[in-house]
Amino acid sequence: MDKLKVRVDQKKLERAAYVLKCLAHPVRISIIDLLEQRERLSVSQLQEVLQIEQSLLSHHLTNMRDKGLVETQREGKNVYYSLSNAAVTTIISCIHGKL
Repeated sequence: MDKLKVRVDQKKLERAAYVLKCLAHPVRISIIDLLEQRERLSVSQLQEVLQIEQSLLSHHLTNMRDKGLVETQREGKNVYYSLSNAAVTTIISCIHGKL
């Protein structure tokens, strides 16, 4: 019988844990899901769909930006958010299919 070994590089495991910790909230999962549906959304568009306080939404978006999950683009008074890496949407697909 072959000896068991960890098949994923330690750095990749640490990054995965880092990303999963950031996603471990229903609002943040919803934001990822919404940004998968549209290339980019403004804070007001996200707030309208999610029906949460602007300050709470900003808290989640800042957390996600700081962790590298979303990026921002300012156009006049509007700030638009988009996914930094679409690979994170695979997690959402798993949630839709299995839970």
